[in-house]
Amino acid sequence: MSCRWNSHGLPFLPGYTFRDVTKSAFHRPQTLSYNNGYALPRRPTVGIGQDPLLSEQLTQQEISELAFETPDITYGPFDKTVHEDFIPAHVALDKKVLRYYGYFMEAILYSPEEEFRVRPVVIYYYLEDDSICIIEPTVENSGIPQGMRLKRHHFPKSERGEHYHWKDLNLGMDLEVYGVKYRITQCDAFTKEFMESEGIILNDPEPMPVDPYIKHREKPLHCHTTPSTFDNLYKFLNMDCKVLRFFALSEDADSLYGESRPVTIHYFLVDDTVEIAEVHEPNSGRDPFPILMRRQGIPKKIKSETFPSCVMEVSKEEVDEYYSPKDFQVGQRIKLLGRNFLLYDCDGFTKEYYHKSHPEMEMKSIEIPKKVEMPQDRKKAIPPYNGFGTLEDSLQNCLHLIPEPPKVNVVKKLENDQKVLRYSARLESQNPEDETRRFILSYFLSNDMISVFEKTIRNSGIIGGKFLEKTRVPKPGSTVDNPEFYSPADFAIGATVEVFGHRFVLTDADHYVLKYLESNSSNIPSKTLQSLRRKLGVEMETTQAPDQGDGAEQPF
Repeated sequence: MSCRWNSHGLPFLPGYTFRDVTKSAFHRPQTLSYNNGYALPRRPTVGIGQDPLLSEQLTQQEISELAFETPDITYGPFDKTVHEDFIPAHVALDKKVLRYYGYFMEAILYSPEEEFRVRPVVIYYYLEDDSICIIEPTVENSGIPQGMRLKRHHFPKSERGEHYHWKDLNLGMDLEVYGVKYRITQCDAFTKEFMESEGIILNDPEPMPVDPYIKHREKPLHCHTTPSTFDNLYKFLNMDCKVLRFFALSEDADSLYGESRPVTIHYFLVDDTVEIAEVHEPNSGRDPFPILMRRQGIPKKIKSETFPSCVMEVSKEEVDEYYSPKDFQVGQRIKLLGRNFLLYDCDGFTKEYYHKSHPEMEMKSIEIPKKVEMPQDRKKAIPPYNGFGTLEDSLQNCLHLIPEPPKVNVVKKLENDQKVLRYSARLESQNPEDETRRFILSYFLSNDMISVFEKTIRNSGIIGGKFLEKTRVPKPGSTVDNPEFYSPADFAIGATVEVFGHRFVLTDADHYVLKYLESNSSNIPSKTLQSLRRKLGVEMETTQAPDQGDGAEQPF
């Protein structure tokens, strides 16, 4: 059994190895290197004076002996030829493509004009991987889906799994792929040069056959009419965007529910076409169609008198004459596509055009009978108030399909926000138990609403609290159609306020009430101000001189 020796002269056995403390690189080196696409073993790094084939460093004498040693056996002369670098096929044949031109015939069924159609194709053979693709050149307005016919792949040659090779291609042959025969007729210069370099002789190129249908279409059609000498370009440059506009009435009085409707007739001078647009009126009950008759040439005389009336459009060969500007005379009736139109006016440009081009025709507008105007909007009858909600909310249900909230006086609401006039009141009733009940009546200046609060009196047997929620209180005797609500001018000391069947007598008021009413004395009766001054003045004197007696009523 042989034993390997390490660099220290010891056998390469367990216990005889030592770690090199001077070693600083512990990475694993790459053992393979790639050259021209092939993996080759990497040569070890050799130091100065060191041979990679020798594990130990040789002396200079041994190196000289090896250099001048003559081999005993000579196998032959030394080959001094320089081998070229190896180039893989996928690199040498990259982007090299053979191009052939050909065609295939497509059978046309159920067509009296053609039996088959010749469709040219271009066949590309990629030498890199022996794949082929077929592309059909696109023809504008052909109506046939063209372009990539067969994508790039290996074309099957037989059922045994064989594929087409470039050696199988030649001119004048049929390339059958997926049941379709492609006839190869020509090729480009590079393909011809490549095939000759490989020792393959190409056949003579063949001409591309002519499609009979395309050849038939290239023949000029038989023209039995003399072509017009009128310059259409001159007419387009001078008459473009120039339109004659007539105002007319569409008369349909012969029908059961016939009527006259206003329309606008546009005559385009650039191509002698006519367009009719209907004039829409609000609340007419008709759908707002923009165009009554699309822009088209309207025939005036047709060659055949027995032309079927069910056909809406006719060709130019069947029409002798179209409508022209001379046929549109203001004040006369004109029949267009079976409808009668009364021309009663035209615009300024139309009058100027007829004055220059047709001075013999006078364009004077005529008066048309006006329609019997419907009476003005009658006043809507508002149904009586049903008692639900406020009067303003119920009125919105009568004015709008989807009720809207009533409008609020925003300025008044902002100026009088949190301003309340408070009055003390007693209930006027025939029941003797109600004589001791006391109430506070609050009037809110921001929205003219009134709320009533009852004071709690011990051992009275009546629960106090909110007596009336905030609401607008109408005066007695006011109607629903013209309601009249209470205002600060009606609240005088001693006055009776009737709130939904309950009668309250005002007995006292807050000092702020007098201050506010004096600031707006122009809208307040003097009787109301005097009653407040008399009541509040007594209270003030009583407050200043409490020793005069205890008979004065204390403010609330």
